[in-house]
Amino acid sequence: MKIKIIINGNIQLQGLLNETVTAQIVHAALPLQGQGKTWGEEIYFVSDVKARLENPREVLQPGEIAYWPPMQAICIFFGPTPASRGDEIRAAGPVNVFGMVKENLDVLRGLKEPLSITITKD
Repeated sequence: MKIKIIINGNIQLQGLLNETVTAQIVHAALPLQGQGKTWGEEIYFVSDVKARLENPREVLQPGEIAYWPPMQAICIFFGPTPASRGDEIRAAGPVNVFGMVKENLDVLRGLKEPLSITITKD
């Protein structure tokens, strides 16, 4: 399942959802919109999506899209966060990885809040 992530109306990224239950829940809820925030090299926004932990991880790969249940947050990871140890990419807590951004993540570096984020089916 392909998705499009639009940030501030002019940055567009293509994403690919995996075969998890969380991905199915997110896909069914699209389009999603939110006010994005940054946390190190992570962009996230609070959503109305409700999902349980599913194969949770805290250490991620660049480009992974995840769901953090405590805040119902959709997160895009592209580099170290304040929780990282060394160069790893670490979430604030266990997250469900449900997709991957397929394009160059460099466009996300240097973005400043507030961020307007929309995720749609592609």
